[in-house]
Order: sequence, then structure tokens, then C-alpha cells
Amino acid sequence: MASKLSKSPFFVLAGDSTTAKQSLNGGGWGDGFLNTTLFHGASGQNYGHNGATTVSFRAGGDWDNVLATIKNASTEYRPFVTIQFGHNDQKPAANISIEQYTDNLEKFVAEASYAGATPILVTPLSRRNYDNSTGTPKIIESLSNETAATITAAHNTRASFINLNKASTDYLNAIGPQNAYTYNLNADDYTHLNVEGSIVFGGIVAELIGHDFPELEHDGFLHVKKELKDDVEKGIYYWPA
Repeated sequence: MASKLSKSPFFVLAGDSTTAKQSLNGGGWGDGFLNTTLFHGASGQNYGHNGATTVSFRAGGDWDNVLATIKNASTEYRPFVTIQFGHNDQKPAANISIEQYTDNLEKFVAEASYAGATPILVTPLSRRNYDNSTGTPKIIESLSNETAATITAAHNTRASFINLNKASTDYLNAIGPQNAYTYNLNADDYTHLNVEGSIVFGGIVAELIGHDFPELEHDGFLHVKKELKDDVEKGIYYWPA
């Protein structure tokens, strides 16, 4: 396959705390993705923000920062923007309908494209809450509406999307709750990720992006550790060495 990239990729990450850097009350896949899967000059910046919704991320100026970073990076890099929300948009206090959520995502896609980036919509990372009523623990799929809306927004805008919700749910179902809880930021936090969890789910994000953009892998910009890739595919628990 011939390279499609004349410049190294630069990933700008937009989202809530399940994308954000590890902190006292938050932490997602973003830094694991940026720090362990990008090579050969590929780079990025994590704008994931604790508590963010598709409304507050714009109102608070975070989205303006994303757009400015895209424009600055485009001289030396090919910018990509990952867009993942839903965890806070679904809360009643946010007062954001699923229709508004979808529309907000579509506006993000249009504006990122206009700024010169390739947008990638990301369905929300699964929470690690299990239902054991049948005797076999299964993830409670509490973000199914937001997942469907994200995919709808991608179809409506013809944007690329990765189904992180499905991939994370499948992996968490395979490894079971006791293993899944080792990725918790804190013992009773079933939403946010610790550093090791960020590496695992950041690798899952990278693998999904690589499926849609194989040139990134072909040119060596995007690489997932083989053991992590293999274990996730087989549903085997993985802990970063």
C-alpha cells in the first residue's frame, strides 16, 4: 500500500473525563493513546475535560482551543480530531436531549473539517458496571442511546467513527469484573481509568483507528503492542508490563 500521508499525523482529542488525562477525579484513554501508540513523529494533544458535555465543551472555550490547535498544527502535520462525549450529556442535570447531542456532534464534525482536520467520532467508553442477575456478569450498557446517536451523527456527516463502546464492552465482558476493576482510577470508580487502564483502552482506540486509516499503521505512525492487540482480540485480560 502506498502512503497517503505527506505529513505526520497530529491527534487532537476532544471529550470528557473518559478521554482526559489522569487526575484526582478523572482519567480516560487519551494519554495512553498519545503516549504509547504514536511513533515516527506522530504527536497530539489531549483536551479531554472533566465534566464536559457537548454544550459545556463549546461554551467553556475548549472547542475553540481545539480549532486553534488544528490550524496551528496543519502547517507541519496532518491533523485528526477524535470527538467523544456522552457520559455527562446523558445526565438529567445537563438537560441535553439526544437530538441536541446528535446535532452538537454534527456541528463539531463540520467545524473540525472546515478547520482542516479529519474528524473521527468515538462512541463513549463503556462504564465498568456489571449485572450478575443471570449468574454470568455482563456489562450494563448504560450508554446505548449515546452510542447510537454518535453513529447517526457520523452517518449524517459522512464522518469516520470508531465504536469504542462496543469494543470496550466486548473486552470487559470477556475479562469479567474482577479483572476489569483493576483499571479503576479508584477502587469504587467504575468510569475513569488509571494509567494502566489508559494504556489498554488507548491501545484499543489506536487499533480501531488503524482499521479505518490503515495508512497510519503502514507508515509506522500508529502501532499497538502485539501482546495487547492479541489479548484484546482473544478476550484475555491484559496488564501493561
